[in-house]
Amino acid sequence: MISICQARKEDASVIARLIIEAMTVECCEHFYGARFTIDDFAVFMESLVRREDTQYSYVNTAVAKNEHNEVIGAVVSYNGADLHRLREPFLQGMRQHFQRDIQNIPDETQAGELYIDSLAVNPAYRKMGIGTQLLQSTFQKARDLKINCVGLLVDYNNEKAAQLYTALGFQPVNDASWGGHPMKHLQINV
Repeated sequence: MISICQARKEDASVIARLIIEAMTVECCEHFYGARFTIDDFAVFMESLVRREDTQYSYVNTAVAKNEHNEVIGAVVSYNGADLHRLREPFLQGMRQHFQRDIQNIPDETQAGELYIDSLAVNPAYRKMGIGTQLLQSTFQKARDLKINCVGLLVDYNNEKAAQLYTALGFQPVNDASWGGHPMKHLQINV
């Protein structure tokens, strides 16, 4: 039995690894650079998940749990109007931990959109509808917040994810770039 619930701070380590899975290792390398490892980045991401004031915070995250109460999937979403405030700890951490100034990173969302920052399911639990359940919980979150548009970026090379999103009704609105990758910005009205 799979349950979808609000994440807890104690889930931070697993959530951080799922966020990295959603970002892809190649994209993460774009951020942390050649002098560091994915494990260094995972420690940093876990610190952001544990905080309440970041885009990756557990308070912005719904998780899927299996019958053993283990986190097997996560979706991170937040009001696009809050992007700059929520992103600042990430930017500061990149400067402090990785000596990288990425201040000019393009905005991936805007006001009027509940933005799905990251969505990932443990590979052992894929093709079971868990991603769809996590997305549906995000649609409900948008309705609860009275935001009628949900958006996300999907890598042009991630056809499986794009198929899931379009099957649920997401439509392309423009092209974008994030983490050194060309992306499609998709939206759905909920």
